[in-house]
Amino acid sequence: MAPLELRHLRYLLAVAEHGNFTRAAEELHISQPTLSQQIKQLERTLGVQLLDRTGRTVRLTDAGAVYTDHAQRALRDLAAAERAIHDVRDLSRGHLRLGVTPTFTAYLVGPLTAEFHARHPGISLALTETTQDRVETALLADELDLGIAFTGPHLPGITATPLFTETLSLVTAARHHRTPPEPLGVQALRDRQLALLSGDFATRGHIDAYLADHRVTPRIAVEANSIQALTEIVRRTGLATVLPDAITHDHPHLTPVPLDPPLPTRTVTLLTREGAYRTAATHAFTHLIHDHVTARAYTPPGRRPAAGG
Repeated sequence: MAPLELRHLRYLLAVAEHGNFTRAAEELHISQPTLSQQIKQLERTLGVQLLDRTGRTVRLTDAGAVYTDHAQRALRDLAAAERAIHDVRDLSRGHLRLGVTPTFTAYLVGPLTAEFHARHPGISLALTETTQDRVETALLADELDLGIAFTGPHLPGITATPLFTETLSLVTAARHHRTPPEPLGVQALRDRQLALLSGDFATRGHIDAYLADHRVTPRIAVEANSIQALTEIVRRTGLATVLPDAITHDHPHLTPVPLDPPLPTRTVTLLTREGAYRTAATHAFTHLIHDHVTARAYTPPGRRPAAGG
């Protein structure tokens, strides 16, 4: 009986992913006959058929589905073990994989990355901007170490640590008032032309739900899938938008105008996978983000900001 090797697991997972020996062989950079032979060898070793080859696409048998589930976990745990071995506690080197939802790139990612690099220049950072469900899926698959998103519901196996309360306001071009602008009644938005984030942003869904609750149909002049584009548009036109207040802190040409009633707040959370190995880099970034939230005086989780704040 041939010994089982890690390559057999990787080969099986590739075929299962592609449903095709040829495409899997191309990805693995081996010949199709070699791949087929190796899978048959694995089946002989286990004494069970793992793949159904009779259809137009190759599919897992019931036994194959069970086996690949365990194989994925085994390879993921081995990868975590390798990272643990190479983890350097003095933080002279290392690697961190961070996933964030899009609005955070506008006000959190820049300052956090700058401070993290200043403190730990030997640690490389891989940043992924994507949707919250993809952040959580990647955490569960051990493709990310940390995620920054919002309070749940979360996928099973995800741990969420509250960081701060995010508030949103109407945002207009800056007008040099000595006092903060008075709250604007939500019904006044019927007469305002807005530039809003496109529907693939969770923030847009949050805004739409608020307007629908108050029976306001907005006059949307511009939709954009870039916060930078929105801030430039608002700066140079009479259009208004709705964005997290924190974004305006670094944009003196923008003014947040509180709405009455205010938009519901959101709790920003740090996401991890339950039971995941936490590298020194992960610990360092976790400490850094808590320090950053304190230094910026962001509103603590579960608390409403002070009026005009």
